Amino acid sequence: MIVRPRPHWIHLLFVRRGSLIRLIWQQQLAIVLLSCAVVWVHGQLFVFKVTLNASPFSLMGVAMAIFLGFRINASYDRWWEARKHWGALLVESRNLARLVLSAAAPQVDARPFVLGLAGFAATARNQLRGRAAADGTQGLLPAELQQQLTGARSAPTLVLLWLGRWLQVQRAPLQIDGHRMQVMDGSLNALSMAVGSCERIANTPLPFTYSVILHRSAYVYCALLPFGLVDSIGWMTPLVVAFVSYTFFALEALSDQIEEPFGLADNDLALDAMAAGVEAGLREMLGDTPAPAPRPDAELVLH
Repeated sequence: MIVRPRPHWIHLLFVRRGSLIRLIWQQQLAIVLLSCAVVWVHGQLFVFKVTLNASPFSLMGVAMAIFLGFRINASYDRWWEARKHWGALLVESRNLARLVLSAAAPQVDARPFVLGLAGFAATARNQLRGRAAADGTQGLLPAELQQQLTGARSAPTLVLLWLGRWLQVQRAPLQIDGHRMQVMDGSLNALSMAVGSCERIANTPLPFTYSVILHRSAYVYCALLPFGLVDSIGWMTPLVVAFVSYTFFALEALSDQIEEPFGLADNDLALDAMAAGVEAGLREMLGDTPAPAPRPDAELVLH
């Protein structure tokens, strides 16, 4: 995820990272070369003159704008919903840690439970990104639990089960009454709901047919556009077509990125930074000095 101050408006015109040029430059180049060829032959295809004007493209442009708007809105809804669930995971982890630490008697060590909450956030990140379940849980989860996570299909569920059992075992030493136990169990349920909702987003993409229709429509529109402009604007055709095609191709690429918010693309959620934030907050509650906060975009492997 890109997190940085908004640059000056002149710099914003030429910034590369976040502009999606890296993803669409080949399509852009192909369309510009096609436009140059159309201008060179004056809109003729072999021996036939392609008689197009701007009128059909105005109608098609309205339909394309509606399609792209729906796609962007649907993809952004998925991205924002995923972010809200991770916010809920952070809040419920802190609430649960606070309840346990405030109820713990001096002779009770609540540290394994609090660090287990940080381990839960790490396993949730791993689950959503397809990484090894125990990756990043060293020092957070017991060794025997880490072994159970190896090859597990739903590692966060196993961690929640361990946290629930820990509360049951420590209920008497912690002097947890029925009401407080019910509240803690509700927080565990909220953690389970947050991860389950994120899994629903990750495992249910937007309908593939809609993506195909939008993709084909954008390419056909941009490929035919030079024939409709060459007679009216001449050698300015490649420049105008480059701008229009950049808008369509970039919006399509952006919607593809944020449709899957748990990846490592520039505009995906910074799950590594979020998981580190959960761990840092919990360690501070234990009196530890947390590691320096990572930059959300430092985890990206693509620049």
